[in-house]
Amino acid sequence: MDWKDILAQKVSSGELSHEEFIPEEEKTEKAADVIEVSIDRKGRKGKTATIAAGFTCEDDELKTVASKLKTRLSTGGSARGGEILIQGERADEMKAILRELGYKVK
Repeated sequence: MDWKDILAQKVSSGELSHEEFIPEEEKTEKAADVIEVSIDRKGRKGKTATIAAGFTCEDDELKTVASKLKTRLSTGGSARGGEILIQGERADEMKAILRELGYKVK
């Protein structure tokens, strides 16, 4: 019998509650803020960029989310000031990935 079985028995018997085993990062409410995704061409010499704005998390977490987006979309970008900029017109794909990561997207 491994530790998972022991924990399952304690939870089913009521000795421990299920919420105690959810990691802290899953308990946080990422979806508290609504992320707006828009396409922008201004000030970029006609090149298109997709911008996700409305993040209120720390810069480290923002950079982590941006890194995941850039990897999944196979493109470049940046993250600063509560915004993630991705090169190209990738709004639909970006919305889908952000929803997978637990954010509410507008």
